[in-house]
Amino acid sequence: MSHTAELIAVGTELLLGNIANTNAQTISQSLSALGINVFWHTVVGDNPDRLREVLNIARRRADIIITTGGLGPTYDDLTKQTISAAFGKPLVLHPEIVEDIRRFYESALHVPMPGNNVRQAEFPEGCTIFDNPAGTAPGCAFEADGVHVLMLPGPPNEMEPMLRRHVEPYLRRLSQEVIVSHDIMTFGMGESSVEELLRERMEHMENPTLATYAKPSEVRLRATAKAPTMAKAEAMLSPVVKEVTNLLGDIVYGVDVSGLPEACMQMLKAKKLTFAAAESCTGGMVAERITALPGASQVYRGGVVSYWTSVKGAVLGVPNEILDTFGAVSEECARAMAERVRVITGADLGVSVTGVAGPDPDERGVPVGIVYIGLSAADGTFCRKMDSGRRRRDRIQGLAANHAFDIIRRYLSGLPI
Repeated sequence: MSHTAELIAVGTELLLGNIANTNAQTISQSLSALGINVFWHTVVGDNPDRLREVLNIARRRADIIITTGGLGPTYDDLTKQTISAAFGKPLVLHPEIVEDIRRFYESALHVPMPGNNVRQAEFPEGCTIFDNPAGTAPGCAFEADGVHVLMLPGPPNEMEPMLRRHVEPYLRRLSQEVIVSHDIMTFGMGESSVEELLRERMEHMENPTLATYAKPSEVRLRATAKAPTMAKAEAMLSPVVKEVTNLLGDIVYGVDVSGLPEACMQMLKAKKLTFAAAESCTGGMVAERITALPGASQVYRGGVVSYWTSVKGAVLGVPNEILDTFGAVSEECARAMAERVRVITGADLGVSVTGVAGPDPDERGVPVGIVYIGLSAADGTFCRKMDSGRRRRDRIQGLAANHAFDIIRRYLSGLPI
């Protein structure tokens, strides 16, 4: 039997934009892996009347309702009370849960439990209770009129452990299918061009399916299959992934990797090589992206953010004749920056980025969007010119950083830079 779920996030702070609803993404990804269709995301404020309206709609179109938020001890935390009344379930006090909450306050917070926390130990009659070691709001689940209702706390650090520990096993017993996806990551071709190449195949696919998603400065293709078992889903996906990667060729930089930095890190580790970065217009973005990954210290030696022309000369040692003759935004400067940062840090590879991110041309009149990316290695120095046009400043910077990683990836793969 195929199940359909609706996620309901409760909290006025979500509607006001004070916090982002990251729980919806986490839960949707989990349900997808379990073979449960998520067709609706709903956000409602801390208002019992509006929550009742939302529940009446959800119970008519979904057989699994998952709520997050509104399980706290304060007066506006009314999720449990409202849902219990809507489904005709009386609330029952569980003294053992009161003691769990009391112990949490005394051992973790080192203060006595306030009296209003007792209401957090009230649950719909006959429900399954999900303990919450990270906080004071246990979750719960019950079935009524053919609908499974699951209530989870709002804070992600409490919700996610409960999802993994309790919700996934609970729902796994309900689902007879799994949904498996693989992400084919590409760089160097726009979404419309990729879609045009694959449109005919995509239009005729039902299971598996293939869809394109534009990420900042790159394109992801997601191949998805639904099957009774993981093994059968993987068998359905394998030829699709192979066909797409063969068709797109060297713009594919990996499957199921988070991005170009991770793909580069894997290759550098495999070859036992290191790199360093000399950055200008990206302001340290290359360094930031690689060091955000665990294990980056094995491949990244360090870098120099040489924003001023004088720093390119004084710190990196770019010859003054290059800076005076060609300027800071030039192929000659990019080559010298890459060579010098490789020497200074002792890295196997040196990568450089220098360009104009805008909003105005540089002092020599180099237009916005022109960026030079250099790569220095033992067997030579290479350079790529990027012209992104008058895009937003942050888009130019992000694209330039991706080009830097793409040059490393292509050099290590023996592809044209």
